Amino acid sequence: MNKRRKPTFYIGKKKKRLNLKKVAIVAIIGVVCIGGSVKAWSFVSEQRQIKLEQKKLEEKKRIEEEKRRKEEEEKKKYMIGVSHEAKKDSYDAKIISDKLSKYDYSNGGKKVVFLTFDDGTSTTVTPKVLKTLKDEGVKATFFLMGKNIEAGGDRAKELVKQEFKEGHAIANHSYSHDYKLLYPQRTVNLDSFKSDFEKTDGILKELLGKYFSTRVLRCPGGHMSWKGMDKLDVYLKESGKASIDWNALSADAQGKKKNAQELAEYAIKTSQGKEMVVLLMHDTYGKEETAKSLPLIIKYFKDNGYAFKTLA
Repeated sequence: MNKRRKPTFYIGKKKKRLNLKKVAIVAIIGVVCIGGSVKAWSFVSEQRQIKLEQKKLEEKKRIEEEKRRKEEEEKKKYMIGVSHEAKKDSYDAKIISDKLSKYDYSNGGKKVVFLTFDDGTSTTVTPKVLKTLKDEGVKATFFLMGKNIEAGGDRAKELVKQEFKEGHAIANHSYSHDYKLLYPQRTVNLDSFKSDFEKTDGILKELLGKYFSTRVLRCPGGHMSWKGMDKLDVYLKESGKASIDWNALSADAQGKKKNAQELAEYAIKTSQGKEMVVLLMHDTYGKEETAKSLPLIIKYFKDNGYAFKTLA
């Protein structure tokens, strides 16, 4: 019986017999090697992708952190109603408001005066007031009316920016100053009051930046003049705002029309015996004599050892 011969394979010119088992093993090894290489390449590719994604996430995080940092720096430019650089000249308006309501004009032996101007900004009187304040090196608090800002156009808007830039405090004095709207039958209408003041807040944000805010306001006619103010006080407390009246005035909006000397004398008379003075004046249209009286008023307070501060 003939033995079955193993298959013969020829390589080149020489005839050689190859063992199929060896061929199979070699083939398997090759496949395994190729598979390993593919798997290794896939692993490397996967790791590269992971690193790329990590890098993207890190870059995104860096960009977000940089954005937050810039926003925080921008916010630091503003205190409440006053620039960050000018905060050294400001007092807490809530404390001053509380002292005024209690008729407490003491200040621990230190004389301080708050020059306050209502009803601006005007394009005629405000520039003169600002020039005097700059020349004298003192700061003031401006209680602004939205209606007058809009009426004054671009010039009035630039003056608001100038007030803030030069370190003065910016406060809210309503949009309309309309007693019938704000205090029908001499009683505060809280909804109308809030809406009117919020309108001016919006104007100030447009001019001074989205991070600007002021918690200081002055009720047209003064807080003490109207009925039903308890509910307004609750709203002010809940919203962190402070209503500021005054304890001295130049009477530039009361009685007969006065010249600069008379206005200064009235301001001095009503400030007598007070360590803490909140002086009411106006920088709206027609108050040119107020602007002229300001150097005389400032001289009196300087000569008598008062520090000039703002409300914020």
